[in-house]
Amino acid sequence: MNLNNNKFKPGLYCVATPIGNMGDISFRAIKILQESDLILCEDTRVTKKILQKFEINKKLTSNHKFNEKKNLDKVLEILKNKKIVSLVSDAGTPAVSDPGRILVKECIKNGIDIFPLPGASAVSAAISISGFSDNFYFCGFLPEKQSQTKKLFKNLSSLESSIVFFISPNKLYKRVDDIKEFFLNRNIIICREISKYHEEYIRTSIKELSNVNFSRKGEITVIISEPIKQKLSFNELEESDKRKINQLIKKMSIKDIVKKISDGKEISKKLIYNYCLEKKNEN
Repeated sequence: MNLNNNKFKPGLYCVATPIGNMGDISFRAIKILQESDLILCEDTRVTKKILQKFEINKKLTSNHKFNEKKNLDKVLEILKNKKIVSLVSDAGTPAVSDPGRILVKECIKNGIDIFPLPGASAVSAAISISGFSDNFYFCGFLPEKQSQTKKLFKNLSSLESSIVFFISPNKLYKRVDDIKEFFLNRNIIICREISKYHEEYIRTSIKELSNVNFSRKGEITVIISEPIKQKLSFNELEESDKRKINQLIKKMSIKDIVKKISDGKEISKKLIYNYCLEKKNEN
């Protein structure tokens, strides 16, 4: 592939970088970093390793949550002069639970072009192997305080979708009881060190979460599944349904009763049928 065929317009480029394995960087990401007049990054030491790997020699400017606002005027001036500025995070897609949103908003206000260079994302990587609903809510990093986390979990507990968040291994151990309090009827996957040498994927139910052991090292992406809808077993017909069957048993056929009782419910038709037969025999 000839990378030199790509033409890049002036503007801000949000460039995804590997979340672990260096081989996950895209050809376009390498090319835009080569063409950039300025590269904004969280930690220059981390980004230098990527640039050295691909023999890129460009100016780096540290851009993290403590100095992002301070950098704005200088970066906007460079962009207004029709230069190419690349924004990267230490890993993954910038401005998603990472610095960059402030700059993106200012570029929008000033009519400066912004281009995404898609690539590695811990969120989409984890969702793709979860087996859970791809209708998901992304929380980013959980709040520091337990009270704030519990408030968040309470609000999210009514969602029918999957729930994704970032957390450190140590903090996850501390939040197990909170997770069990609000999501007991769900499953969970713990994705540790995605795409790295020691990557690990642990699948379990929330009920069994206290029994799970995982390393306290590395970075973790957690996905809680959508609520599990279970059919009742044959001996678990609800009393309200039994009363309805008792009322209908002399008026309707078993087939019609089964259809009426099961309509719109997660309930075994065989369970209803067997109960109907039992009542018929009694009569």
